Amino acid sequence: MRTVGSHVIDRFDGWISGLGTTSGRRIVVGHWPDTPLGSFTDVMTESADGHRTLLAPSEEVAAFVAATYTFDEVRIVPVTHTAHDDRRRVVAGPLQVSWRVGGRPPLGRLLRAVPGALAVHPWWLRAIDPFARRVLPGVRTVGTAGNGRREYYGARDLHRVLAASARWDDGDCGALAPVAPPVRFGFGSAPATPSHVRITTLVERSLT
Repeated sequence: MRTVGSHVIDRFDGWISGLGTTSGRRIVVGHWPDTPLGSFTDVMTESADGHRTLLAPSEEVAAFVAATYTFDEVRIVPVTHTAHDDRRRVVAGPLQVSWRVGGRPPLGRLLRAVPGALAVHPWWLRAIDPFARRVLPGVRTVGTAGNGRREYYGARDLHRVLAASARWDDGDCGALAPVAPPVRFGFGSAPATPSHVRITTLVERSLT
């Protein structure tokens, strides 16, 4: 966290995995090893009928995320994240989701070539936002969040998600599918192609 004038900028470093399912449920997992709130994993999910749910591991995480994004329901539940080689698994209340991470497409190699300090600088993210929207429809690198906050997404790497399985309340969500229609938690969506993205998120908020 750093202070700039009358604003605070909170920095969250981690991975976002976004995937769709043939049942229509879209799932966005954020795994955040380095944040002002400590290390945590949270899940944003939208059902086929548009119901948006946040699954958060604590009151503190739920309060911060719900103040930044928009949900129809917030649940505080135990959230576990496990990783082994290219496999990831998250269990969060009613959700169980597993996915397999694949290789980097050309865009992933391009993102890795951008120097780290530049890749997460707000002026750079403002400059590339128009290009990001054209290359990945629905994706934004900067925008207005809830409660007057402003967010910046600095993608550092990108891998495809090759396979996934998910269950919600003991019901099978079906096979891996695109993140379509786009999720509606904030000003932008996860990429339509299921992806595992190394990312730095900056949240700018007022001190008052």
